[in-house]
Amino acid sequence: MQLHRMTWPEVERYLEGSKGIIVPIGSTEQHGPNGPIGTDVICPEQIAIAVGAADDVLIAPSIAFGMAQHHLAFPGTMSLKPATLIAVLKDLISSLAGHGFERILFLNGHGGNIATVTAAFSEVYAESKAAAPRLSLMNWFMGPRFQRLSKELYGDAEGSHATPSEVSLAWRAWPEAAKPMKMNPEIAPRGAIRDAADYRRQFPDGRIGSNPGLSSIADGERIYAASVEDVRERYKAFMAED
Repeated sequence: MQLHRMTWPEVERYLEGSKGIIVPIGSTEQHGPNGPIGTDVICPEQIAIAVGAADDVLIAPSIAFGMAQHHLAFPGTMSLKPATLIAVLKDLISSLAGHGFERILFLNGHGGNIATVTAAFSEVYAESKAAAPRLSLMNWFMGPRFQRLSKELYGDAEGSHATPSEVSLAWRAWPEAAKPMKMNPEIAPRGAIRDAADYRRQFPDGRIGSNPGLSSIADGERIYAASVEDVRERYKAFMAED
């Protein structure tokens, strides 16, 4: 069930039986030479939609923009400042809480969002004069089934950005975007970054520690299946919490 495809009476009826919702959140940023710029929102969105279909969970429209300032030296990246993202999240949480949603799981596809989303949750709790909704953040790429599969498929070539797993999953949702190619070097270097210019200087093709040349739609199907089960399990536990 997708919120933006429903009427308000349908949402009202949903709330009679469930007070939970999943909000996919990602980023619009470079993902190396063969990964779609929308990878970080394409991945959690398709997983969330599958969970919604399997378990009758309402799925909110995806938040396609995140904190991606460190990618801004690569054309196509669009970023929100942390303060802007916090304000957006607080407004959206307030809207949902006002309708009666009591548990909101944000399904995240971008590591750069973690600190900012967590800060937004802290502000919601600090400013709430009444009972705030229970909030939770799950990174789809941290589920146990996915972690095991990623290690099996890619080992050390998974890396930390423009990974073969996320590129494979994006291609699974959008096969026409698949761009198989060999990387040079096969596995990108690793290291810390300071800002966007430093990122582009150190990692000129956008990858960090990864080899997305290993990506495939077939892998994406396996990653999708594993990740859907991870999120179904996490959502059920979240809804059952006291």
